[in-house]
Amino acid sequence: MDIKDDKRIFTLSEEQPVKAVLKMGVPLIAGMLVMVLYNFADTYFIGLMKEDYKLAAVNLAYPVMMVMIALSNMVGAGSASLIARSLGAGCREKADHTLTTGLLLTVINSVIAAAVGLVLLPQIVYGLAAKENTLEYTGEYVRILFIGSIFIMGNYTLGQLLRSEGSVKYSIAGMMTGTVINIILDPVFIFVLRLDVSGAAIATVIGNAAGAAISLFFYIKKKTILRPSMKYIIPSGEIMREIFWVGVPASLETLLTSAAFIINNNLAVAYGELTVAATGIAQKLLSLGSYIYQGFASGVQPIMGYNYGAGNFGRMLKVLRAGVLTVSITELSVMLIYGLLAPQLTGLFTDSPEVIATGALVLRTLMLILPFVGATSMSRMSFQAMGKPQFAFGITLVRQLILYVPLLLLLNRLFGFGGLLAAQPVTEAIMMAVSVYLLRRIIASEAKKEKHIQ
Repeated sequence: MDIKDDKRIFTLSEEQPVKAVLKMGVPLIAGMLVMVLYNFADTYFIGLMKEDYKLAAVNLAYPVMMVMIALSNMVGAGSASLIARSLGAGCREKADHTLTTGLLLTVINSVIAAAVGLVLLPQIVYGLAAKENTLEYTGEYVRILFIGSIFIMGNYTLGQLLRSEGSVKYSIAGMMTGTVINIILDPVFIFVLRLDVSGAAIATVIGNAAGAAISLFFYIKKKTILRPSMKYIIPSGEIMREIFWVGVPASLETLLTSAAFIINNNLAVAYGELTVAATGIAQKLLSLGSYIYQGFASGVQPIMGYNYGAGNFGRMLKVLRAGVLTVSITELSVMLIYGLLAPQLTGLFTDSPEVIATGALVLRTLMLILPFVGATSMSRMSFQAMGKPQFAFGITLVRQLILYVPLLLLLNRLFGFGGLLAAQPVTEAIMMAVSVYLLRRIIASEAKKEKHIQ
């Protein structure tokens, strides 16, 4: 069967825009909502130990996971962008070659990450703002994450590769499998085997290993449009350049976000280590809303990449409008729930009145980003899909270094903890307007250029 007759390709190329956004985005959101449980699991079960410093340690270790995601994103985003554009242009062989190269690079990057992370472990733990009460626990958690880096990074990259060809349901199967296994194993390792924080990290690694295995299963059983092949094991210079052209800026975007997260934690520590624990709980709760907008943005990405490769710019603008409208309405609903139930939601993870009060305050402030950040994320990922990472990276550079970090430092100095929290909503409101305007202009410019050439 010609791949153009495949239902997955029809969704990318011809499906009515709102329906296409929902069809690609909703399954991803469902999978990502299950992944919220993945992120909540360690926090929840460590919280049951009633030891807030262990809870703070798990939150302090989170930037290490973000760095691994950044390295995975370098390969996954670059490969996914090229795969979608190649399919849109009808270049099946190039798409297969890109897939194989992406898998090979993921293995290489994970080995490097593990080696460097374990050698520099003490310096990394200090850099995460771990103090006397959290130093040992943070080190335990981070060390195990580095040991299991091939599974964590492989699971994330494989999901991106599957989505690039429209195989959304297959990508979430791996996510959901890993989540369920992590949730089952957390109490076993933490309480039954009495491994505490180390047990939570081990469960996370095993869950990711299971998720990666499920994703590989679909390729091995030929359930996918594309196939990895040994005949493509020698990377093409052209494909490598295109992967890194998109992937390196995408990776830097995640690293900048991680750096901003670390700066935020270092500033928050000044208000007490329990404030870090409360902030971590609120950020985990906020990840519910974050996964919704990331799901829609990730769902739109292959649609934009495919149609850019096919030169269908009118469809790209229609998909953008449908995506922004859908994500904004959805996030407003989530924000209402957070506003009403912030103390009760925070109380699910701790019985400390101080942590609950601070966590509720943080959640009610940070939830204000939700109506704005989805459109920014969708614009950024659309630029990656189009093979224009300079614009995607520019959005992140302005967002993190020019707006967020300076506002973080300034508002914290002027207004204390409340100012520290307000920096992100202010940043996201500005960035929504800038990023959507820029994307519309670039698509319109490409359409005029194409018309002029023809």
